[in-house]
Parts: sequence; C-alpha cells; structure tokens
Amino acid sequence: MENRVNRPIVNSACPKGAQSGFTLLELMIVVAIIGIIAAIAIPSYQEYVLKSYRAEAKSVLLQLAQGMEEAYARNYTYAGLADGGADTGTPSAALRKNLTVERYGITISAAGSNTYTLTATPTGAQTKDRCGVLTVNQAGLQVATKDGSVVADCW
Repeated sequence: MENRVNRPIVNSACPKGAQSGFTLLELMIVVAIIGIIAAIAIPSYQEYVLKSYRAEAKSVLLQLAQGMEEAYARNYTYAGLADGGADTGTPSAALRKNLTVERYGITISAAGSNTYTLTATPTGAQTKDRCGVLTVNQAGLQVATKDGSVVADCW
C-alpha cells in the first residue's frame, strides 16, 4: 500500500518555480474600473447632499409660513414678526420656535399688514445647488430662482 501523506502537492496551474499573482495589466484594469465608478458615484452623492439640505430649508419655510398665518390670525397683521419687532429681517425667536436650517439664511421680506415673503438664501457649499433661492409668500406661492431665472421642479 502506498503512503499518500508524504507526496508533494503539485499545482498544475503554475509551473515549478513560477510565481502566481496579478499582472500589471490586470491591476490597471481594476484601477480604471474603480475610477469610473468613483466618477459616477461622487457627483451623485454631492447632489443628494444638496437636495437633502434644500428639503430641510423648504420644511422650515413652510413651518415659518404656518407661524406667520397663526400670528395673522391673532393680530390681523404680518407686521413686526422679524427680530426686534421689525417688518423685515430674520424671523423672530417666537416665530422660529427652535427651527434651524443649515446652509441657508432665512429672512422675512416685504412684510406688511397683509403680505409677506419668506426667503431661504443658500450659503457656503449650498450655493452650488441648482435651485438657488427658495421663497414662499402669504398666498402660498412657492418659487425657486437661480441667477434671476425661475427654476422648475424645486418645490
């Protein structure tokens, strides 16, 4: 009977003395594939981040609009709802009610007894967003403008 325990293992794929591994061509193909995937994934991710901050700003604008309407129902005017009792500027702390938004500056403009416009202006990295400035007014009109032009599909 033959003892099979002491027999050497022979790899038929590699001849004796040859090393196995990746060739430079195979490595270059893998690097190229990773580069292509990264070129597609990174801009998509950046667009997703901009869109998420835009959604947060829209939510805050609508909640502030609701606060404006509640104040109007109590006082029959939209005036005096900015900081310091002013008609324009940053919404007052009572109106904000712990609402915060990153990458946007929120202001009340054209506030009067019967009208107002809430504006979310992008700041910092958010200025790259395709939708630009977001506004909502007392009539519920929601508009996005970038470089003076109205941008569709942002609300």
